Amino acid sequence: MIGIFDSGSGGLTVLRAVREELPSADVVYFGDIKNAPYGGKTQAELSVLTVQGLSLLKARGATHLISACNSVSASLALSLVDALDLAPNQLVEMVGPTVRYFKHADMRLALCATPATIRSGIYQNGFKMVGKEVIPIAIPDLAAAIEFGKSEAEIKNMIETALEPHRSAFDALILACTHYPLVADVFQEVAGDKVTVFDPAVAVAERAQKLFWPQEVGNGTTRFIISQESEIFRERVRSMFGLGGEMTEVVK
Repeated sequence: MIGIFDSGSGGLTVLRAVREELPSADVVYFGDIKNAPYGGKTQAELSVLTVQGLSLLKARGATHLISACNSVSASLALSLVDALDLAPNQLVEMVGPTVRYFKHADMRLALCATPATIRSGIYQNGFKMVGKEVIPIAIPDLAAAIEFGKSEAEIKNMIETALEPHRSAFDALILACTHYPLVADVFQEVAGDKVTVFDPAVAVAERAQKLFWPQEVGNGTTRFIISQESEIFRERVRSMFGLGGEMTEVVK
């Protein structure tokens, strides 16, 4: 069984991509809505929450894990192999697959993410390792605005404010927070038709397929766990996967 961990409903975009690559895999998803958003938390707080979240998934039967939350640094993700007694091929994080996807691309890159992700430098350092530069753009509070259902007008204004200083400076915009692809159409509208808006879930799902198949051949079941009741989460599950509320469990 594959376990997917995120700070809320953003990781549903990763689940959707994984479903396309591994339709027969059994998946359990945990969204830590009670502690969302993760983007403003310290490294120490992120460490505790991430280990707790992934441990919950292991306890529910997950043998392969995807840490979907970009605010969790690459160094923390690597330490999780030891902290959770995993083999390296049992864990997929977001940074490595994304950097690899653009390794040979002849494009000017920009990256939108939470302040925690930008501060950590994980993507900037990853791209430097393959000889590329990336423009880091932090968007404070956007993940929370998406998670808790702020209006499209408010969300668009936050994106416009963040992108305005970087107009015409990039050809591809990487959405390095799992919540951001939920409003990818707004990013595209603000960035313009000539810009490629990229969802890292595509690269992550491809990596998961390579590492987890054929071990992860099951009945194609999907279960959801959340740490706080959220009708917004349940509605996104219904609209994205056509699954009813009975598939979602709330844990305290």
